[in-house]
Amino acid sequence: MINLLQILEMLLFCLLTLSVGYLFVFAVASKFYHRRKYPQTEKINRFAILFPAYKEDKVILQSVASFLQQDYPADKYEVIVISDQMEHATNEQLSQLPIRLLIANYENSSKAKAMVLAMESTILEEYDMIVIMDADNTTTPDFLQEINRACNGGLQAIQAHRVAKNTNTNIAILDAVSEEINNALFRKGHVAVGFSSALIGSGMALEGNWFRKNVKLLQTAGEDKELETLLLKENIYIEYLEHLRVFDEKIQKKKGFKNQRKRWLAAQFGALRAALPYFPKALFTGNFDYCDKVLQWMMFPRIILIFLIGAMTLLVTIVHPTASIKWWGLLLLLFFTLCIAVPSYQYNRPLLRAILQIPALACSMVSNLFNFKGANKTFIHTKHGTNL
Repeated sequence: MINLLQILEMLLFCLLTLSVGYLFVFAVASKFYHRRKYPQTEKINRFAILFPAYKEDKVILQSVASFLQQDYPADKYEVIVISDQMEHATNEQLSQLPIRLLIANYENSSKAKAMVLAMESTILEEYDMIVIMDADNTTTPDFLQEINRACNGGLQAIQAHRVAKNTNTNIAILDAVSEEINNALFRKGHVAVGFSSALIGSGMALEGNWFRKNVKLLQTAGEDKELETLLLKENIYIEYLEHLRVFDEKIQKKKGFKNQRKRWLAAQFGALRAALPYFPKALFTGNFDYCDKVLQWMMFPRIILIFLIGAMTLLVTIVHPTASIKWWGLLLLLFFTLCIAVPSYQYNRPLLRAILQIPALACSMVSNLFNFKGANKTFIHTKHGTNL
């Protein structure tokens, strides 16, 4: 019995070590990221900017008005707002702006359905690139200029640098830090070693014809991961533009954090299940970008890693102190990895206070493991514009 427990403990340790090692490699790689500079170009591409907006009355007007301040020819981009279950007064105000307003009223709403509606409603229009924003997103006036340069450099898929718009609660601070860790590990780190950047759901631009063809294939609440799978299956590289910022509202309350992570966790496992059948072909044909993505989705989310490794470290310390040395080493390596990934400007006193929330959040994330069935098919709305 003791030998069996020792074997299980060692297997769990090896599994978690692989996950931490994977994160450590890309955390270090992120420090070697160098921005690719795309030159000025005379070609001015035409863009469609999609703002799917489900019950986003509090933020959508500000976001759209902000985007309309782009330093880019007005006839070369069209803002399309897909209004789903928003108030009549909001729609009236939107209709006064120089945008295309589409009204949706789905029984089962989703971002994917909103984007399909936008493409079907503009079937006669030609767009070189489709930009996808969240209803709460704002960006800088040079956003389209920078995307245009990269597009003319031959890119078909681009992810901008999404950063926090607010850090007004402990949960918002942790959400902002988590976002930047993701940026370091799965965007900067990946691009630095030649892999594609991960998509993030907004602040991304995709080639127009490709998007029209593939948006109809999206079926879940994890549309960004579905898009990644489709892109990487075709060996389409996803660039990351760290200098190009998109400001995103962060979750402010524990309940919202838990619900959002529940949706993300379901999307990750759903994407993994859908991507696995193609893995052998990708491996034997040298599509290592695709293989890396599958391996990434096999890992536990970081906060669950912290919980599991922390719990095992304490348990083994009590039961077998000598055997706990390796667990303490792994826990320290995980914390060191995360410290590398966090940008220096986020190290401050508010972060130290916010860290005290991690144990409670970790427990809620673990509970999500047993309660995310169907979340990938159900639209879980994140409320925006509260208490900012």
